[in-house]
Amino acid sequence: MSNHTTQPADRVLLITGASSGIGAATARAASAAGWRVVLAARSHDRLRALAEELGGPERALAARCDVTDWEEQQHMAAAAIAAFGRLDAVFANAGFGAARGFLADTPEHWREMVLTNIYGAALTLRATIPALRTSRGHLLLTSSVAGRRVLPGSLYSCTKHAVTAMGEAARQELHGTGVRVTVIEPGMTDTPFFERRPTDALHDDDIARAVLYAISQPPRVNVNEILIRPTAQQG
Repeated sequence: MSNHTTQPADRVLLITGASSGIGAATARAASAAGWRVVLAARSHDRLRALAEELGGPERALAARCDVTDWEEQQHMAAAAIAAFGRLDAVFANAGFGAARGFLADTPEHWREMVLTNIYGAALTLRATIPALRTSRGHLLLTSSVAGRRVLPGSLYSCTKHAVTAMGEAARQELHGTGVRVTVIEPGMTDTPFFERRPTDALHDDDIARAVLYAISQPPRVNVNEILIRPTAQQG
């Protein structure tokens, strides 16, 4: 059955990076709108607590997954299909940042960030596109304002430019399949991403509403990009 006829209460959204921040806020918003949710992240205890909050096994599945591990990504997708029989939307959201400056932070931190933000997102696409083709579903990726403009000395910005390109590359590949693709590009957002929490920033549920807007459009509408800044952010 395609998403042309499926009712929201039957639809399934998989979210990586779902244990906190934008991922958890999106899971709560989607669940409130009637979606069943598959919650993926490395923090299994937090995932299980969130899954229980959102209705337990009939409504929410906790699927521990390190997105940089192909076998775990495959297991995540298989567990989602085994639990709910379908995937109607996938939000490749897992990612984190690093200090600006090419002499800042450590090579080890860089490596983990690049693998998570780029390779991990690509593996999520690879693991879930077959199910999305079947459902004529929706693929979403978290990029950033930093994926639209270069930030000085920011390798994180480089990774998000790659995610923005990945979304467009996926849109072109999936043209004609009925699968829609949306790149979500938040500006400064008050999430656990930051050690020092910003002021006058977006909230994680502001981004969740943008995701719900994209996936709630009729099948003829493909919202390709949503760039969202706080009112107080200039750049």
